Order: sequence, then C-alpha cells, then structure tokens
Amino acid sequence: MGDHDRMDTRFPGIAELVDTGTPSVAVVVDVMRAFTVAAWAFGQGAEKIVLAESLDEALALKERHPGWVALKDGPPAPGFDTVNSPGMLRSMDLGGRTVVQKTTAGTVGALAVKEASLVLCASFVVAEATARLLRARECDSVTFVVTGEEGHADEDLACAQYIARRATEAGTDAAEYLRRAADSRAAAELAEGVRQGVHPDDVALCLELDRFPFAMVATWDDSLMVLRPYAIRTPSLR
Repeated sequence: MGDHDRMDTRFPGIAELVDTGTPSVAVVVDVMRAFTVAAWAFGQGAEKIVLAESLDEALALKERHPGWVALKDGPPAPGFDTVNSPGMLRSMDLGGRTVVQKTTAGTVGALAVKEASLVLCASFVVAEATARLLRARECDSVTFVVTGEEGHADEDLACAQYIARRATEAGTDAAEYLRRAADSRAAAELAEGVRQGVHPDDVALCLELDRFPFAMVATWDDSLMVLRPYAIRTPSLR
C-alpha cells in the first residue's frame, strides 16, 4: 500500500461480530491490559501464549503442563502464577516459557475471530509493528475488534484508529490517540484502584508507544489459540 492507499476498516465490539461473519483480517485490541501484558510476556522471554477460553481451561492446561505460567484478570487466585498486570509481569523471567492467559475482554475477542485468515492482537506497545505488518501483507480490509466495555472502550478504539491510520499514513502522530487512552474510564479505574490485581505503573506501561519491535500473531494450533511474537523488518514509517 502506498501512503495514501485506502484500507477499509471496521471497529466492532465483540458482540457485533456475531452479525457480521468471520473477517478475513482481524486486529484484536486490548490496551488495558491483556495485550499490553502479552507483549510484556514476550519481552520477558516467553515463547508463546495460549489464550484460554475459561479459567477452568487455564487451570486444566496448567495442570497438564506444570511448567506453564497461568495468569488472569483480577486478584491473585489459587493455581494462577500471576495476574494481568504489566507492572507485575515485568519482573518475571519467562525465558522459553509458555504462558496461559485468560482475561475478560482481550482473550475473548481473539477467540471470537479465530477463523480469520490473519489474527493480530494489539495495544499501543506494539502499534508500529502491527501497522507495519498490515502494510507488508497489503491488507485492504481490516476488522479492528474493540474488546473493552462492549466495544465502547475509548483506549481500545483510540489504539485501533491509530494503528489503522498508521498503516496507511506515515505521518500519523500518536499524541491525540494516547491522550484519549489516558483519559479513558479504564485508565481511571486502574489509577484509582477500582480494579484488583493492579500495579501503580500499569497505566503508564499501557501508554508506552512502540515499546516492543514485534507484532503478535494468533493462530489455531492443535485445538488451542496460540499467540506468538512476529518481528517484521521493513523500513520504519517515521
């Protein structure tokens, strides 16, 4: 795609996907915090992330594979190694490990589009790499799944809109999109301790643009949805 080529985009919530059928290319966005956490897990050396359908499935996978690391939303719970917090995860050594992740929005959104030919999971920390991969694949129609707040989470919508613009317009500035995310309800709830299993640095870490140089590609692998980092080496859009 050239700088001014069009990319047809949609920004549905998870529930809206039922009415529209399986998209060809889906970017599932969860800024606060599932796919910021996933990127940090890869940054800490994780080999892959299994996106679990339920807490019970996550625990069953952990029981079958004692070396795997299981994490969930909310407060710590028996059987889980940690919670869905980038601030907490950044101190863990995950070298070569498999992580099992179950969250209320992000993992649900990814599993909802598991039949798509390309599924990317995204947040601000991998925005540039995600946009770059969409360019490299010359994707002309992309569904951005806004996972939070039944499709109304402004931090997710802002990130999705930024990636969509960045994929076609090299000069797109992130400042306004990051401001919207910083002013979102989710950011306020994390900062004020409304949500459990939170580190004081979580909001700042979720707003750290392009912290990691890889996109995250989810594939259906042996009856499991598996997320892996995908480094794409093309000239920067900056």
